[in-house]
Amino acid sequence: MSYSALAVAAVIAVLVVDLAVLRTRLVTRAVFWVAYAIVITFQLLMNGVLAGLDVVTYDPAAIWGPRIAYAPVEDLLFGFAMVTLTLASWAAVNRRANTARRRDPGTRTRRSSTR
Repeated sequence: MSYSALAVAAVIAVLVVDLAVLRTRLVTRAVFWVAYAIVITFQLLMNGVLAGLDVVTYDPAAIWGPRIAYAPVEDLLFGFAMVTLTLASWAAVNRRANTARRRDPGTRTRRSSTR
């Protein structure tokens, strides 16, 4: 499977996890997209440095071709999948901790900041 196909598969898998498995629905919230805009800015900066200085190289046969800040667009897909999966998992864990705290007032958990 090519780098491009893996990147698309990763995005689809993470969207299914976010929307159907964990049901956090992060990608439907404006706050997620604001946070992601910050993340993508630094991702593009680092991609530009690493790919621009040839620290990281890509096989032209394995990518679509278009580049942003010297890195293939597929890197943005992988970055999206990685960040979204991390945040969705964190939100799901916080939701479960808050549910446990509501059931047992003696539980010492902090209130979630993801709502």
